[in-house]
Amino acid sequence: MLLTGGITPWKYLNTEPVRSYPTLTESIRCDVVVIGGGISGALMAYVLNKSGVDTVLLEKRNVCEGSTSANTGLLQFSNDNSLTELIKQFDDHRGTTFYKMCRTAVKRLATIAGELSTDPSFFPRASLYYASSPDDAGMIRQEYDLLKRKGFEVEYWDRQRIKSAFPFSKEAAIYTYGDADVDPYRFGHALLHEASLNGLRIYEHSEVDHILYTKDDATLYTNNSSYVLAQQVIWATGYLTQEWKPDNQAILKNTYAILTEPVPDLSSWYEKSLLWETARPYLYFRTTPDQRIIAGGLDEPLPPSGRPEQYAAVRGQQLLEEIRRLFPNLNDRLKIACSWAGMFASTKDGIPLIGRHPEYPHSFFIEVYGGNGTVYSMIAADLLAQTITGKEPEELSWFSLTRSVEL
Repeated sequence: MLLTGGITPWKYLNTEPVRSYPTLTESIRCDVVVIGGGISGALMAYVLNKSGVDTVLLEKRNVCEGSTSANTGLLQFSNDNSLTELIKQFDDHRGTTFYKMCRTAVKRLATIAGELSTDPSFFPRASLYYASSPDDAGMIRQEYDLLKRKGFEVEYWDRQRIKSAFPFSKEAAIYTYGDADVDPYRFGHALLHEASLNGLRIYEHSEVDHILYTKDDATLYTNNSSYVLAQQVIWATGYLTQEWKPDNQAILKNTYAILTEPVPDLSSWYEKSLLWETARPYLYFRTTPDQRIIAGGLDEPLPPSGRPEQYAAVRGQQLLEEIRRLFPNLNDRLKIACSWAGMFASTKDGIPLIGRHPEYPHSFFIEVYGGNGTVYSMIAADLLAQTITGKEPEELSWFSLTRSVEL
């Protein structure tokens, strides 16, 4: 299963050598083994390490080079499913609490980014969530009223307010505070480096071949004729999990994104806020510290060839045209530096899959499917760290891998 295709942005921008880690060639013991060295595994290992848990991380290739290298790095408390939809789907308490968990997770990510000795290119941002068509203005107003009533820091923008801040106009929008953007590739590497200095053991090119479960622990045998004996196993293998443990909740799609060449003047982009829309699938846009633009979206079924990049060139041009529609003043200055495509997963009920599975003893899974993957990864890291250290939160059950898919 191919996760990405094309030239991903962060490897394109981060040309300096990154830290590498040894291959596991001996047999070792630990309290918890994390399988997967992307942003989810990195956050999980970092939080466990901070909690004093003896942790080992195994990555079958190089850390942060799978979907993390293609992650566009938008961090928002709002979700693909609006708060209005989640309250209807679950109930007021659960829907509202989940949104507040996302808000807390963005703050947690900001705090952690500030603790790191390596700059992860993390920047606080606001977001503009705009009506894709005039018909969506009522939906925007309803969602704004609900968010405001629930205590979220939001503003309602009408057409005139949007036009005063941007070179485009939409019927209505919600301007949300408390979001951020990040370079997830740098962030993941920084997390792992920091934790490794504090005792986290990291092994690259160390693929788990099979596992022997007993009543008390699990022994993970690798492709290098070595093993890890652990009390708990955390699977942070992202979309690849669906190859060997398909979930009824999961929906796999293909998604596309581009990174432009630097734009000399982005003063027309108000506060370098994150932009996204009410249409589904939606388009989204952000800037980078070196004055580039990232645009993404156009989600569609997986290509028949199995190569995510099969339609990337055509979709990349479409995304470039979408930037031009919003920012006609930048027309002559916009050129694609790189384009890429990747597998993307969501869930049928719009919230991630986190927790145990009855067929895998001593194991937890982090399947943070949806547009807020990094935010969900932070939620998962905190929930599972609390569980492993003996204080399992009630909220963990909400994300059960075996929950009903009836909507």
